[in-house]
Amino acid sequence: MLNINLISKKNFGLSIRIRITISSLLLVLFGISFLTAQSQVNKSNATPIQIIHTGVNTNLRGLCVVSNNIIWVSGSNGKVGKSITAGESWEWMTVKGFEKSDFRDIEAFDEKTAIIMSIAEPAYILKTQDGGSTWKMVYENKTSGMFLDAMHFSSTKTGVVIGDPIDGHFFIVKTNDAGETWNMLSVIERPEVDSGEACFASSGSNIYYSKSGKLLFVSGGKNSRFFNDNKSVKIPILKGRESTGANSIAVSKNERNIFIVGGDFLADTITENNSCFSTDFGKTWQQPNKNPSGYRSSVAFLTKNKIIACGFSGVDYSNDGGKNWKKISSLGFHSVQKSKSGKEVYLAGSNGRIGKFNAWK
Repeated sequence: MLNINLISKKNFGLSIRIRITISSLLLVLFGISFLTAQSQVNKSNATPIQIIHTGVNTNLRGLCVVSNNIIWVSGSNGKVGKSITAGESWEWMTVKGFEKSDFRDIEAFDEKTAIIMSIAEPAYILKTQDGGSTWKMVYENKTSGMFLDAMHFSSTKTGVVIGDPIDGHFFIVKTNDAGETWNMLSVIERPEVDSGEACFASSGSNIYYSKSGKLLFVSGGKNSRFFNDNKSVKIPILKGRESTGANSIAVSKNERNIFIVGGDFLADTITENNSCFSTDFGKTWQQPNKNPSGYRSSVAFLTKNKIIACGFSGVDYSNDGGKNWKKISSLGFHSVQKSKSGKEVYLAGSNGRIGKFNAWK
């Protein structure tokens, strides 16, 4: 199993000769637009990441931003947190009977309904419909070696959970009734794995269930691949060790642009081959001109061209579709997500740390 449970580290002059032509005016206007947008994440008045909560004894990796105001998080020590005030106030709960569980992912639909995933032997999926006051078990698996990694819903009804390999195939279960029941996909629907290949449970974001019913996910370890249902594609990302490979996949709103981040979580400042992107729904892959500034466990599209990624050693931002990245904060986070129905962007990490990214808007 590829289990990450480390603690986040804390840690021009320009001269322009203007020719009065239409083409040069267009170039100047484009340059001004780009620099204005980029300046939003380069403000001198401290970091663009605003810490809105910290201090709870939990390592947060599960994050679901339902709306600008409703945020759910989940983590170790059986902890789940919820805010319905855009992070101004938080309600924290320890799920009864699961005080030692590590809830690596959470999916929420409103302020009352949420689903959490407990990773290891036995593996559990729990659901609440009363805002977290009570939770019911909707799935249990006591199979030896069971380890759940991530969860994603394409609608309020349909979702999937992926786990480390069982009997040489990725473990995948699916629900069509909003998480009330879960069924394992058949062997022919679950791809075979290579030796030393599995998935990371680093941010609950290595899987994406598309609107058209395509199951996209990334693996890591000694081999690291992109999967579109049962078809695998090689990706130009670091691999070869258990600590290497792809950790997170982000898909743009039009579902054509895909960005992947990862690297080596045991050497988290290495920038070589820690990301790649596709503009054709994963058929072909390219590497950025300038990569994120280290291992990154989570990535999210804010718009088609604006992307954010985070990891132990900080947060990076791209304003050009992932071709070039700039480090904007040294604060460590595990997960980042944009609101499903708005523009707010939140991050979650160790010690109950929750951040908010405002500078891109």
